[in-house]
Amino acid sequence: MPHHLYLRYIRSDLRRNRAVTLCLALVLTLSAFLMAGGAIMMERLAGSVGQIFTVAKPPHFLQMHQGALDRPALYRFSVDHPEIEAWQISEMIGFDGQAITWQRPGGGGGDLSASLIDNLFVTQNRQFDFLLNTADDTVPRPAAGEVRVPVAYQQQFGLRAGDRLRIRTGSGTTSLRITGFVRDAQMASSMSSAIRFLVSPADFQRLSASGGGIPESIVEYRLRDTAGIGNLQRDYEADPALPRNGQAVTLVMIRLVNMVSDGLVAIALVFASLLLIVIAMLNVRLLIRATLEDEIHEIATMRTIGLPARDISSLYGLRYGILTLAGCLVGGALAIPAVGAMTAPMRATFADPPITWITVAAPLLALTVVLGIVMWLCRATLRRVRRIDIVDALVHGSTGPRKGRRRGTAPRSRLAGARPGRLWARLALAELRDERGRWVLLPVVFGLTTVLVTVPANVLATFQSPRFVTYMGAPSSDMRADIGSAAASGEPADDAHARLRSRMADDDRISATRSYAQLLYQTYGEEGWETIRIEVGDYSHTTMVFLSGAAPGAGQIALSALNADKYGLSVGESISVRRDDRSQPLTVSGIYQDVTSGGYTAKMQGAITAGADRWTVYIDLDPGADPVSLARQYDAAVPGASVIPMLEYVTQTFSYATDALRTASLVTLGLGLAASALITALFLRLRLARSRAGLATLSSIGFPSTELRAQLWLKAVLAVTIGVAAGSIIAATLAGPAVSALLSGLGTGITRLTLLPNPWISYLAYPLLLLTAGALATWVTARQIRDGRPLRWLS
Repeated sequence: MPHHLYLRYIRSDLRRNRAVTLCLALVLTLSAFLMAGGAIMMERLAGSVGQIFTVAKPPHFLQMHQGALDRPALYRFSVDHPEIEAWQISEMIGFDGQAITWQRPGGGGGDLSASLIDNLFVTQNRQFDFLLNTADDTVPRPAAGEVRVPVAYQQQFGLRAGDRLRIRTGSGTTSLRITGFVRDAQMASSMSSAIRFLVSPADFQRLSASGGGIPESIVEYRLRDTAGIGNLQRDYEADPALPRNGQAVTLVMIRLVNMVSDGLVAIALVFASLLLIVIAMLNVRLLIRATLEDEIHEIATMRTIGLPARDISSLYGLRYGILTLAGCLVGGALAIPAVGAMTAPMRATFADPPITWITVAAPLLALTVVLGIVMWLCRATLRRVRRIDIVDALVHGSTGPRKGRRRGTAPRSRLAGARPGRLWARLALAELRDERGRWVLLPVVFGLTTVLVTVPANVLATFQSPRFVTYMGAPSSDMRADIGSAAASGEPADDAHARLRSRMADDDRISATRSYAQLLYQTYGEEGWETIRIEVGDYSHTTMVFLSGAAPGAGQIALSALNADKYGLSVGESISVRRDDRSQPLTVSGIYQDVTSGGYTAKMQGAITAGADRWTVYIDLDPGADPVSLARQYDAAVPGASVIPMLEYVTQTFSYATDALRTASLVTLGLGLAASALITALFLRLRLARSRAGLATLSSIGFPSTELRAQLWLKAVLAVTIGVAAGSIIAATLAGPAVSALLSGLGTGITRLTLLPNPWISYLAYPLLLLTAGALATWVTARQIRDGRPLRWLS
């Protein structure tokens, strides 16, 4: 067939079915938009993190430490390991957020007490691990009296260049002028326990000498080959002379916590796109089959005059190919500015990634996948053209073999007992039952859409729930107190812990306190003795949740999921730990989930009164007590302890992830509602077109248009309700294992996530919104049925 005839036919067909074509094109555009958007976001995130890693040069392995450093031991270690390319010691001084205030020259100000993480003042490093200017990614070196503030605080508190930052020290107040903002490759995520301010060497010495701050150090290493990070960490932790009173962090952990928040948005967009592609495929299949049935006489005529079935299939396939290609082009074009707006916070936090060939290839590949999937489905569906029997098609209008009719006594009509006023409802239910195969599309579409909008909302509610603390290796509690080995007041950690417990024992607002001492032990791993961080305390009445087993008793230990996997242990097996050259055999009592400290933690039953590296105290309050005000009181009364409400601790720790999930949830909700309404309208228009003869007959024998519209509305709402209910059940039962598998694959330390949804949102508000979208689309479509036009109401 000449190409101009192809184009003429396609042009006339698209004009004839404008509404159906528009609905399908919009669904395809949404699918392409989400797939391209997810691909672009993943590429931009990887490029942004990669860019800041290239310029800032974060350490491959670092060890945080509080206390004195054995510098000769560190030097010997570096000499004994030629794989080390460079190493350095970064000195820091930490201040509580309440001790840091800011003042704007024109008026206004505040403090940083709303942030619960450690505020560390540092100087610029000489070799690597640089803090970068947000404007141009250069390495700034502030002059005396100047400070560069982390970009996260610029966003959180609205700080500006020119504001004055005042730090309350032990001997007065130090005032510094904010001259800019810095990006931090190492401590950019909210899951980091600290944040860094950049000052001059002179101001750092002044802050250190003034007192009131907590001195800390980071021992940092960069290797010639990053494949040796694990070996270097094992060798470091096996040397008892090296400092390790703090968290050990690897490059993999830094990259993971930096990418997890925006990565969740990208994954959500791709997930939404895949579901929409499935929905689009179902609609394309429905539309092709409906078109073949409507135009069966024309197809049979073309076959009769000798036109090959392949050419006829190409004629129809080209129509949907043009629609899909147009949807991919429009969706891809819309994804570029949309993702640009969504990734603006990411670019501010990390870096503006360069444009490379991958930047162009990623969305093109995603759009090619969408186009390929839809075209494959078109070709598979259009194979029916080859199986059409020409005689049956011309005589009976059938696209396939006709089913024989069984002879016998005619059954009693299902409508015989229907009341006249309800005949339309019985007729609608009978048609829905008899043609359930044709109506199955609506329940499937709304079931998938319900999963699409509910799962991100459920994950968001889980991350925001106070019970999520059980995935952080901690029991449920109202408040949490952390006491480091060095306190800002100069008070030893053991003394600060004893004083805090003593004050709380006399407070009738507090119902219970549980203290756990964090100690460093060693255990034998693949390469020899390795350091393992263990929290020792009374776990007899803990509210921790265990994947398997139970809380540790005497002579037992509970391991985090990542530690259990690392050492190849399960419940009931033995592990030997040592401290101060004394070895102790223990039995694994249980395995739990933990996303803190890189996921590598352990719990042991015991009583420790002194000598802990750190203390953590969990506080339960009596009903009616306010954890916010009480935490503020104890935080001020015991300077050596950082006391915070547990809900605030969880919120701030995962603020980046929850912000990203909130964005993903809103995007999927909006697109899900739009897609469901469009598909309902598309499907019902096709059903009306297929039922025009029957509707005209019903109108001729006296059924008013109100009852005909009510029939359509009843069938559609029942189908939509079934789909929404099924989707809600799937989201409630299968989403948890799927999300758990994803988080486990990312190495987050979570292997079994029990979703904690907000039932008012996930199982009431969202289903009602979807039902409303389906009902509105049905109402708009049903308006085509008009009074007094039994033969022309569809025209």
